[in-house]
Amino acid sequence: MEVVRAAFRPEFLNRLDEILLFHRLTRAQMTGIVDIQIARLAAILGDRKITLTLDDAARAWLADRGYDPVYGARPLKRVIQRELQNPLAGLILEGEVGDGDTVEVSAGAGGLIVNGEMVQAA
Repeated sequence: MEVVRAAFRPEFLNRLDEILLFHRLTRAQMTGIVDIQIARLAAILGDRKITLTLDDAARAWLADRGYDPVYGARPLKRVIQRELQNPLAGLILEGEVGDGDTVEVSAGAGGLIVNGEMVQAA
């Protein structure tokens, strides 16, 4: 609070009802956030009865690519969209993934692997 008081004028601080202080997000917390974001993608795919399964390597890869020390997990949503959701949409449009299929996602040195094939980010 001392830092807040030093940065803002009392007139401004008096207008605030409450101040919440957050601790910086750590890399260890990213896996849980990856699971939350993947659950949202799985819900979208659920309309087509497509099941999405990620192994620990894929979760760790997404967590690492989506973490920023300054912005925390904010970049994660874009990473999931660019590296997984967009290529997966391409596979659905090409007919390689159909209604009722199970999509298995892993990660290698070059990126994400979907159903045994390295995917290229769009």
